[in-house]
This record gives sequence, structure tokens and C-alpha cells, in this order.
Amino acid sequence: MELISAERRNELILSSRTRLKLELRDRYAVDSTLFDAWRRGDAGTVRELTAPAATRVAAQVADGVSVRRIKVLSEPPSDYMRHMLDVSGVLVEAGEDIRWLPRRLASNVLLPANDFNVLDGTSVVFNVLDGDDSPAEQQLWTSMEVVNRCVSAFEDAWEFAIPHRDYLST
Repeated sequence: MELISAERRNELILSSRTRLKLELRDRYAVDSTLFDAWRRGDAGTVRELTAPAATRVAAQVADGVSVRRIKVLSEPPSDYMRHMLDVSGVLVEAGEDIRWLPRRLASNVLLPANDFNVLDGTSVVFNVLDGDDSPAEQQLWTSMEVVNRCVSAFEDAWEFAIPHRDYLST
């Protein structure tokens, strides 16, 4: 295991061709302008603020990058998660494959304690938090034993997770 900077983490993620991303938290740092626009129902501002991310994803997908993401969530969803459900649609339209895993469906899936990205099936980056739920460290693992465990956990969770469009219709 190697501790890496957030910048190095971003470099590794952006240079990968396949990504399996697992998000376990019910709340992340939020763009307050975007969140406030969403709360007001200001669809134009939401579209404007999410367009750069959608453009970036579309370009990556056009270049052959595969991104699958599982977002574990509590139900009923918090305002933050309802916001994420709404704004994640632009990423799905751009080509990212996002599924939602309600905690009620996750009890029989063994998941690591930390959010992770499996990159190209050869490494895993874990985002480790401190007691205040703030980033504490970024861990890079290249041990195939750890990589394979994370791939297995992700695929097990993927089986129970609900595709974005299907979750919206429930």
C-alpha cells in the first residue's frame, strides 16, 4: 500500500481505461450553487452547472473509457441524495453506467469500509476518512489479492444495485 496525494489519485483515475467506483456515503461535499439551484427547481442553472461534467464523461466514453459506479444510499433518500439522483442523469446520458444500491438490499454483500476506485483491474484507490468524515488519506493498492477482492465486492453489489433509470421509476 502506498499513500498518495489527491492530485496523484486524480491523475490515476483520469489515465485509466476502466473504472469501477463504489460510493458508500450518504453525503459528499456539495457544490452549494448547484444544490441551491436544484432546490429552487432552476433547471437551466442545474443544466449549465452539470454540463462540464457531462461533457468530460462523454469525451472519455467516446475515447473508449468504461466507467461503472455504484452509489449506496439510505432510504428514504436525503435531500442531498435526491439531488444526486436528479443530477446524475446527465452523467448517465453521457455514458457513465450508474446504479443505486439501497442499504436494505446491501446487507448480504460484503463491501470494504471505504469508497474505492478499481482502475484497469490492476490497482485500487481507497478514500479513507477521519472521524469528522473528512478525507484523511488516499491509499493506492496494487496487490492483486486486494484488487480481486474489490472487483468481486463490486460485481456482487452490481448484481443487487438498480440501474439509474429503473431506480428513478420506483
